[in-house]
Amino acid sequence: MTDVDTSPAQTASGSSFYAAMRILPREQREAMFHIYSFCRKVDDIADSDGPRAERLEALAQWRRDIDALYAGNPPPRVAPYQSAVKQFGLRREDFIAIIDGMEMDVPAEIRAPDEATLDLYCDRVASAVGRLSVRVFGLSEDDGIALSHNLGRALQLTNILRDIDEDAGIGRLYLPRELLDAAGIASSDPQVVARDPNVPKACAPIVARVKVYFAKADEIMARYPRSSVRAPRIMSKYYQEILKRLLARGFAPPRQPVKLSKAAKMSILLRYAVF
Repeated sequence: MTDVDTSPAQTASGSSFYAAMRILPREQREAMFHIYSFCRKVDDIADSDGPRAERLEALAQWRRDIDALYAGNPPPRVAPYQSAVKQFGLRREDFIAIIDGMEMDVPAEIRAPDEATLDLYCDRVASAVGRLSVRVFGLSEDDGIALSHNLGRALQLTNILRDIDEDAGIGRLYLPRELLDAAGIASSDPQVVARDPNVPKACAPIVARVKVYFAKADEIMARYPRSSVRAPRIMSKYYQEILKRLLARGFAPPRQPVKLSKAAKMSILLRYAVF
């Protein structure tokens, strides 16, 4: 698979991430754009419709490239990461965890994973990104890990709640088996589950968890000067607003898509980045 040669800022532009990260000082901003660019590239591999064997090999090549980066002999596509790795102490194992998480979607589409597998997935594709990010933001080790754990899971589970129908359209179902069983949903077919009237019962425990994760993340960020946690706070508020709108809409089928308008994003950005 050929990677498109774009700058990190170009790759991120137009996203919620870009709006939140562009307020950072230059060196932090550039480091975060490199992290984002890496995540987008491996995610695009996992989500492509190419042969599974080719996608697995493409992800394996990214592992080899990250290993080469940390061995001091980076190939061209990861060479720009060197300064961020050195300046902010970014850890190899977090990059590898992200690749491992993306790989979980490749051998077969995820369908009704058990709770432990879902939590592992969230840790790899979301909290590992947070563990890289908090080093750029400059949080202490313990608080950084705790914030990554809570905010990463809050964001990823909110995505799962928001994207039930979109995921079903590509054959994926992230609602865990235990919660589906408790809601009386026996099927693991994404389209069948998406149409089941008992889906709200399976979503309710996830909503409760997400609220706790957001609360714990906000508690950690409250211990730091506002200027040092502006970016993660903006991401948190974006997704808390999405959750609020999901709850107002409900989870019973048929569901209308939920997204934040540019005006809503700008309101949050102004409130937490400027005022």
